[in-house]
Amino acid sequence: MASPRIALEKVRKVYGRHVALDDVSVDVRPGEFLTLLGPSGSGKTTLLMAIAGFVRPEAGLIRIGDADVTRLPVNKRDIGIVFQNYALFPHMSVLSNVEYPLLLRRLPRAEARERAQAALARTQLEGYDARDIAALSGGQRQRVALARAVVFEPRVLLMDEPLSALDKNLREQMQFEIRKLQQDLAITTVYVTHDQREALTMSDRIAVMNAGRIEQLDAPQPIYQCPTSRFVADFMGESNILPAAFLEPLGSALPLDGTLVIRAENLSLEREAADGDGVAITGRVTAHAFRGETWHLRLEVEGERQLLLSIPSGKSFDPADIQIGQQLTAYAAARHIHRLDGGPEP
Repeated sequence: MASPRIALEKVRKVYGRHVALDDVSVDVRPGEFLTLLGPSGSGKTTLLMAIAGFVRPEAGLIRIGDADVTRLPVNKRDIGIVFQNYALFPHMSVLSNVEYPLLLRRLPRAEARERAQAALARTQLEGYDARDIAALSGGQRQRVALARAVVFEPRVLLMDEPLSALDKNLREQMQFEIRKLQQDLAITTVYVTHDQREALTMSDRIAVMNAGRIEQLDAPQPIYQCPTSRFVADFMGESNILPAAFLEPLGSALPLDGTLVIRAENLSLEREAADGDGVAITGRVTAHAFRGETWHLRLEVEGERQLLLSIPSGKSFDPADIQIGQQLTAYAAARHIHRLDGGPEP
């Protein structure tokens, strides 16, 4: 069966005086990997749990395929779920954990075992059948949870911050593994995270959430490069949000007005970076730090704004020689300047 579309129309959820979901509408395309991204309290997990059926909204409509599932019980929605804490059964073996959803559906034990072993092989756990859950690493437990979520071939896969407990290297490895599994299965997937890099790496599209609403919904590159609100610009990566008056045009006439966004990595201390048609911003150094692959610099501009630069550490000059209080000029090309307030880009 083809993986279905998920459609939410004006979904609202309130806890006391707190509006967790404020008339949220979104379409998840068949086979798409959509990430709900936002800080704690933005409503992303509540939205995921509403799709799953664990949260019942006060208003709105949730459809999976052609079916209205707004009030349908969780076990009738044909969805696979991976939770933040994995929710594995510690008293069962790896194989028994993965077989469990199939046995609940009354599949013959031999068929359930065969399908569970295939799911374990797909998640790189072939040969782990008899292992105890307690004997597994965090990454291995995550793979068991994934295998159990997809073993019964659900129409939809929901994932709630599944990698948050893993260390950085393993988390990055699992991002690619989850994405490949999702693409191989061509399964409609909704994924929750607060990690911007994780969302950019894994998603077809990202819904950035804030205060129970979707601030922006788009593919990763437009979300990052062309934010439509101050919140998205500030939340996605390291951004400088400045009035146009703080920037000095260079080269040909460059119209500057409104509120502008320049990413920290798009600023340089070398004039050539302006590419003949850019801007200059002058300020005094207030902080600098070595981050391995980059130097982190902060400049005070016009006595009131902090300008953040992320300079590759492989540059020919040595930022270690920069002194606090030193006056520096940063440069950016016109193509890296985005106007925030809806007008044309400069």
